[in-house]
Amino acid sequence: MSTSVNSTPVNEKDEQVFQDFKLLNAVDDRYGGVIVEVREAMDSALFGSVLRASIAQWRHQGKKGVWIKLPIQHVNLVEAAVKEGFWFHHAEPNYLMLCYWIPEGTHTLPANASHRIGIGAFVMNEKREVLVVQESTGRFRGTGVWKFPTGVVNEGEDICAAAVREVKEETAVDTKFIEILAFRQSHKAFFDKSDIFFLCLLEPLSSEVQKQETEIEAAKWMPFEEYEAQPFVQKHELLKYIVDICLAKKDRNYSGFSPVPTTSAFSDEKNYMYFNTTDLNGQ
Repeated sequence: MSTSVNSTPVNEKDEQVFQDFKLLNAVDDRYGGVIVEVREAMDSALFGSVLRASIAQWRHQGKKGVWIKLPIQHVNLVEAAVKEGFWFHHAEPNYLMLCYWIPEGTHTLPANASHRIGIGAFVMNEKREVLVVQESTGRFRGTGVWKFPTGVVNEGEDICAAAVREVKEETAVDTKFIEILAFRQSHKAFFDKSDIFFLCLLEPLSSEVQKQETEIEAAKWMPFEEYEAQPFVQKHELLKYIVDICLAKKDRNYSGFSPVPTTSAFSDEKNYMYFNTTDLNGQ
């Protein structure tokens, strides 16, 4: 993408800055800003000088947001960037993303990802037994509470695939994803992030249970009535709703949301859209 330069005059000091330093390599983003990915080692003092010169150039060009992706091996440059007014946007295992807003006034840069996505798996066999686990870590450790297999959706993983994976990891039971029965949003959860939890219906394809050694204390098939009767389940409104939804699905005409592969204007790659296919198709 070509870089357009506005008509704002450049003073002699800025001209000298542009000439004295090799500016940071940057690519234009779609929103009038630039993205810099640091690939080479650099002295922090020199980086600070080059960064100041680059900001002057970008300001002259009318740029708005500046994104700097710093690989973990270049962590020595973080302080220099912060001193120039950059702030942390997000971090991944191998890099830190910093950002900066050139125009005066409130910035319009998008915030870091705000939600974590989790699943709970409702798996019932022909005997009306539900697959449950006791966790050996976390808040339920040592409580004796039996719960549905749960877990977090990985980056780049579909909800339906995550549900099947979590059940397999925690219990060794093979399953087929059927639909999403309900979802719940909560806030101030994991490190103050919001949380979206999807209650998923899965069909068992095997029956032998083998607990995961690292996170699960016990796993088994339990009569649904026994699961429902647990004091912990009866005490909490959310779990009572989950019980009612599961029974409505099994005994009545409750319809959830099934995954349907779709393409979009943004990508030809198949992604899942979840919706009530039963009512849509008039069945």
